[in-house]
Amino acid sequence: MVLAGSLFFRVFFLARTKALYTMASYRCAMATTIQVSEKLVAALKQRKLYGKESYEEVIWDALEESKELNEETKRAVMQARAEIRTGKFHTHEQVRKSLGL
Repeated sequence: MVLAGSLFFRVFFLARTKALYTMASYRCAMATTIQVSEKLVAALKQRKLYGKESYEEVIWDALEESKELNEETKRAVMQARAEIRTGKFHTHEQVRKSLGL
């Protein structure tokens, strides 16, 4: 069993030798357990910003990133797309040339 922040991992091997990880979060008197694949555990590990970051923090960050954009951001994206359609943009090459790179 590996302790990672407030999450515990146990590896369970199924009949077909496919490993699943069980993530259990223990807080106060409540416990929640989910099973995730090795592939998802690897993806979560890659998203860690620092070594001791808990998987709960990684999941919360991912949820925050997936929230819908606010209205101001939506307007800015629509404006940028309109500018691109009308040709009001600079290519990387043009920017490099103007900066002398």
